[in-house]
Amino acid sequence: MSFPSYPGYKHSGVELLGEFPDHWALKRFKNVFVERAERSTDGSEELLSVSAYFGIKPRSETLDEGDHLSRAESLEGYKVCQAGDLVINIMLAWNRGLGFSWQRGIVSPAYCVFYVTDGSVPEFLDYLVRSDECIRYFKTHSAGIMDSRLRLYPESFGRLFTAIPPACEQTQIARFLDHETARIDALIEEQQRLIELLKEKRQAVISRTVTKGLDPTVPMKDSGVEWLGEVPAHWVVAGLKWYWSVTDCKHITAEFVDEGIPLASIREVQSRYVALDNAKQTTEVFYRQLIEGGRELVAGDLIFSRNATVGEVAQVANWHPPFAMGQDVCVLKKQYEWLSSDYLQAVLRSPVVMVQLDNLMIGSTFKRVNVEDIRGIIVPMPPQGEQKIIAEYLIQKTEMFNSMLGEAQNTIALLQERRSALISAAVTGKIDVRGWQPPASAPIPELVEEAV
Repeated sequence: MSFPSYPGYKHSGVELLGEFPDHWALKRFKNVFVERAERSTDGSEELLSVSAYFGIKPRSETLDEGDHLSRAESLEGYKVCQAGDLVINIMLAWNRGLGFSWQRGIVSPAYCVFYVTDGSVPEFLDYLVRSDECIRYFKTHSAGIMDSRLRLYPESFGRLFTAIPPACEQTQIARFLDHETARIDALIEEQQRLIELLKEKRQAVISRTVTKGLDPTVPMKDSGVEWLGEVPAHWVVAGLKWYWSVTDCKHITAEFVDEGIPLASIREVQSRYVALDNAKQTTEVFYRQLIEGGRELVAGDLIFSRNATVGEVAQVANWHPPFAMGQDVCVLKKQYEWLSSDYLQAVLRSPVVMVQLDNLMIGSTFKRVNVEDIRGIIVPMPPQGEQKIIAEYLIQKTEMFNSMLGEAQNTIALLQERRSALISAAVTGKIDVRGWQPPASAPIPELVEEAV
């Protein structure tokens, strides 16, 4: 879908703004907004939250289980905002930490609240201030030496220029964007549902295969483990330690250097093979200490996360350079050469093991599991040749699912890119939507073609 440009443009005289439609007005934000000074007398109003993802929402709608509404003892003195007010987190304006509230409420005293004074349409202004162009503009004019310390102070915000269309045109642009972004959002949600379905199917294939095998005709037996159920009669069900040794990382504080020997910690064990591209590095002296006690890593070893990201596991490959374990991981080494690393990796990532880890984890903020408990994890063990066949089958199936997941994720990225570009084009006057009317019906698949 394409839209025309406006018949005439004029230059703003502001490098970051460039040209805008010649009938739009160039204004400073201080001529559009005035800061609201009202404070809550008792803190009884609805507490609102500001997010780069959703703009302004009641804090109660964004809480995870166990979270507190606020860490403050009292909300008295918090800033009041009315429906149609702009709220800016001055510390995160550069990262889209702002938006319009559509209800009365209160926000942190560290935020700024503005009301509209020039008759502009809040729905249009919400799209404008959260557009990519405005966010880049705000970042350029924020004060601070690094991103994490940037501040967009109200005085700086007020001095910035923006191009404002007539009010009736603002309403039309907002209507257009409401309709078009809703269509795109619907397709994104569809792709997200597809991703969840693919993940469920991938997990189901892994779980079924590592507990039942590939031959549906073989005799079965009771595993003796309630959550495992029946397994092929010729399989063994036993503790991990009878087949694989489990050795914790060395608990020393290594020196980090810019160029040295990589260390694999929990960040590096989230894919099939250990990923060392962004790993921290240490010296030869510390490397030698870290591999003492049977901790030298060889191809076929598995690095297992036992802290925070408990259960993530990755293989050591024969193409890896020498590296050592960092913190919060342990190494699993074969006790028999015929054991399949690919098979055990699949088992460790399946519900067969995850249900055990859930019961073994300790800690409130950061979950962790003890090495001795990992040694006792119950795993189903097929014979030598069958492990290899199952592993090859699961690699093929996993790659198929991962490919489909990648396609869905790419589609989402393209749709999000199109959404942002459409908003920016409309609120800056790059496209003319004055003649737009919502179609009677537009099949969502059209959007896929447009995005791709």
